[in-house]
Amino acid sequence: MRSRRASRSPIASAVVGLFLIGTLVPILYLFSVSLMGRGETVSGILWSPDPSWSNWGDVLTASNIPGGVARSLAAAIGGALLSLALAVPGAWAIVRFRTGGATLGATLMSPWLLPPIVAVVPLLTLLRILGLNNTLIGLTLVYALVNIPVAIWLLEGFIRAIPGEIEEAATIDGAGTFRTLVSIVVPLVLPALVAVGIIVAILNYNEFLLATFLTQSVDAQTFPVALSMFYGDRTPHFGKIAAASLIGVIPVFAVAVFLQRWLIGGLTTGAVRG
Repeated sequence: MRSRRASRSPIASAVVGLFLIGTLVPILYLFSVSLMGRGETVSGILWSPDPSWSNWGDVLTASNIPGGVARSLAAAIGGALLSLALAVPGAWAIVRFRTGGATLGATLMSPWLLPPIVAVVPLLTLLRILGLNNTLIGLTLVYALVNIPVAIWLLEGFIRAIPGEIEEAATIDGAGTFRTLVSIVVPLVLPALVAVGIIVAILNYNEFLLATFLTQSVDAQTFPVALSMFYGDRTPHFGKIAAASLIGVIPVFAVAVFLQRWLIGGLTTGAVRG
C-alpha cells in the first residue's frame, strides 16, 4: 500500500494531466464545432447555445465520407498485411544471414525518407502499365510497397532479440529454412507483428498525397481525399468538416483502444529485449 502511494508522484500526475488536457481539448472543441451552424463556426464561440446534429446527418447520408472511411480501412489493412508478409522474411534474412551486409536496412529505408511527391510519377506510370490506376487494389499495393522499409526497420530489432540457438535447434531437428521462419520465428515475434502492423496501418489510413494523385474518381477516394473535398467549397462549412473529421477518427481510435494490449506489449517487448 505504501509503495503504491509512493509511486504516485505529484509531478508525474501533473504531467499526465497536462498531456490529457492537450490531447482532449482539441477533440472536445472539434466535437463542439460539429454541432454548430455555419454562422456560429466563424463567430468564435466555444459552444453553440442551440447545438444540432444536422452536420452529422448530412455527412453520414449526403457525402462520400462513409465510403471513404471504408476504402481507407480496406487499403490500410490490406497494405499493412502485405507489408508484413514481405517484411518478415526480409528482416529475418538481413538479421540472420547478413543479406546485403550492414547497410541494406539503411539503404532500404532511405527512399522512404524522401518527400512522397518524388514517387508520384513513377508509381502513377507503374499502375497505368498494370491497369490498376484509379483503383483501390492499386492504392493498396502502393501502400504495401511504400511501407515495407518501415516494417523491416521496426522488425529488425525484434528478430535480432531472438536467441539464434532456438533456430539452430530447429535446424538440427530437421526444420528447413521456410519451416524455421514460419514455425519458429513468426510465433516468437507475433506481438511485434501486431504492433508493427498497427503502426503501418495507421500510416496507410492517414496517407493523403499518394491517394490524391492515384485515386481520382469518387468511387476510389479514401477518407483523407474525401475530407479535403469539403475545403474545395468557396465558403467551407466548418461544422460539417468537424463532423467528418470525427467520423474518420473513430475507426483509428477504436482500433487503438481494442488492440492497446497488443500494441503496448509488442513495443515494450522490443524495447526491453533490444
